Amino acid sequence: MTSDRSIQVGLHAAILATEGSTPLVLTLVGTSNQSERLAGLPFGPFDPPGHRTFENGLRRWVDQQTSARLGYVEQLYTFGDYGRWAADQDTHFVSVGYLALVRRLSQDEFPDAQWLDWYRFFPWEDWRDGPPAMLQGAVAPALKQWLEESCSKDERVERSNRIALGFADFGQTSDLWDEERVLERYELMYEAGLVWEAVADGRVNQARIPEGAGVAMLHDHRRILATAIARLRSKLKYRPVVFELMPPRFTLTQLQMTVETLSGRRVHKQNFRRMVEKADLVEQTGEVTAQTGGRPAALYRFRRSILRERPAPGLKIGGRGR
Repeated sequence: MTSDRSIQVGLHAAILATEGSTPLVLTLVGTSNQSERLAGLPFGPFDPPGHRTFENGLRRWVDQQTSARLGYVEQLYTFGDYGRWAADQDTHFVSVGYLALVRRLSQDEFPDAQWLDWYRFFPWEDWRDGPPAMLQGAVAPALKQWLEESCSKDERVERSNRIALGFADFGQTSDLWDEERVLERYELMYEAGLVWEAVADGRVNQARIPEGAGVAMLHDHRRILATAIARLRSKLKYRPVVFELMPPRFTLTQLQMTVETLSGRRVHKQNFRRMVEKADLVEQTGEVTAQTGGRPAALYRFRRSILRERPAPGLKIGGRGR
């Protein structure tokens, strides 16, 4: 059986950076199928005659839309679920998502490009000041209602297991929280009808979005961003990707702040410094800075030779069961 539906491949970039203690994603202002202006990721269609590869096409679209010069780029996933882009029912959209890491740059020449705190889209992911209050106050009751609506015993067991795995006990015990399950948590809320995108895609008839459940994004871009954050949080532990976001010279306090910002978890200062020392990822420059507000602090740089010395140089932080 054949289909008359056409297929279009889109290239989407989740471009991440940090500024102090704020994790940032580079967004563009878009228009949804309901004429609401929503933030979206830089993206454009793959053009086989003009793009040698998917990544080549992605870099061209990003350059045209934001002027960002991408360094570190990796392909995330191909998103092809039917209904994820409800604006055009005659075309099946396949989205190829990418993670890109940059040091923040000015977007003055591109008024529609804006750096936004990624926790505005996923407020339940920021545990730096303890469990977010909205987990117990808003998300937990909504998910429990969805659980009670299960159609069968087997469905109830499945939903219960997914809630337990993704949201642990909604903040009662922080040790159970796995910061890498960003996508699973978003998908669970999507399926339960607790995010705007589920309503826009026609997956649920009625919005049950709890207060403080995050800001919607264009099409399925929040799903792609969730995948990018999850990948980055995972890679922090076995690849030195954090240094893609650091200046050439930095203090250990700056490095710790960046790791905490990305992972959404606090780490003990002395334990972190011992971990960095044991990992042998940095070396002193012999310089100090007085811009820390206290005693002069030593400046460090990434020790790139570590990439030739062992296969998985990362920072073993956080994570359930770690």
